[in-house]
Amino acid sequence: MPTAYRGRFAPTPSGPLHAGSLLAAVASYLDARHHGGEWLVRIEDIDPPRCPAGSADTILRQLDAFGLQRDGELRYQSQRHAAYAEALEQLKASGIAYPCDCSRKQWREHAIYPGWCRERAEPPAGEHAWRLDVRAAERFGGTRAIAGWRDRLQGAVQLDLATLGDVVLKRRDGLWAYQLAVVVDDAEQGITDVVRGLDLLDNSPWQRLLQAALDLPMPRLTHLPLITAANGQKLSKQNLAPALPEDASAIRTLLHHTLTLLGQAPPPELATASPAEQLAHATPCWSLAAVGTAPSLSAATTPMPRTAEGS
Repeated sequence: MPTAYRGRFAPTPSGPLHAGSLLAAVASYLDARHHGGEWLVRIEDIDPPRCPAGSADTILRQLDAFGLQRDGELRYQSQRHAAYAEALEQLKASGIAYPCDCSRKQWREHAIYPGWCRERAEPPAGEHAWRLDVRAAERFGGTRAIAGWRDRLQGAVQLDLATLGDVVLKRRDGLWAYQLAVVVDDAEQGITDVVRGLDLLDNSPWQRLLQAALDLPMPRLTHLPLITAANGQKLSKQNLAPALPEDASAIRTLLHHTLTLLGQAPPPELATASPAEQLAHATPCWSLAAVGTAPSLSAATTPMPRTAEGS
């Protein structure tokens, strides 16, 4: 019997959601609901210095305001240290993870980390990170099998692990890295489908290699176009993208425009309908093919929400 659809939205609480993160949330939500599946929310707060107090609560309020109701238990990665440690031990035992005490300054003239610590006779004595040896792909069907897959929206994808390098799994300051945490949590939560932004496409080979090495299932992947600002940069918290609006009328308008950006052609009269009504209409009509494969969507095509200060 096939596994039921289970999707997720997994924001980092480094600040409130913006129009770009809303696009990913709405698409992942509708894809799950259209397939009669569950939609989970996971707070990826494994990097405390980047996560101001209260940001996770703000994100949850924003999701509720836009009608994006989650299923199941709310997961916080900050409470998952034991699971990540167990996975790292498994990778160490198989010889796929290695300790590295090289600083970024030491290899700054290289495009990627050169792998200097791969063959060290003695492990570093002081603080060190743990890295994934991407050469291990040859043990799991070969590099092309790991770094090549069919994306549900982008079609056939083939990336080169050698050009991505040996990603960090655990930082030298003791904090867990995203790549390991996301793989462990997706598996434990039974995630079958990952719908996310195109900016995370090149993370996929590392994650697929970790899934193979840990004998975990590989969810189907869907990578969405990004919303970009007038200067061509993607909307992001780092680029000071405005937070989603709190006003009910602005919320309805922005949700309608988000559905339009996703190619779903919502009826104009729904622009003033509640989020619940808009999502109820969009769910049976959801078409991933209508989203398109363009790498980016201009923010000029959607109204940008005002910040609390009205700027």
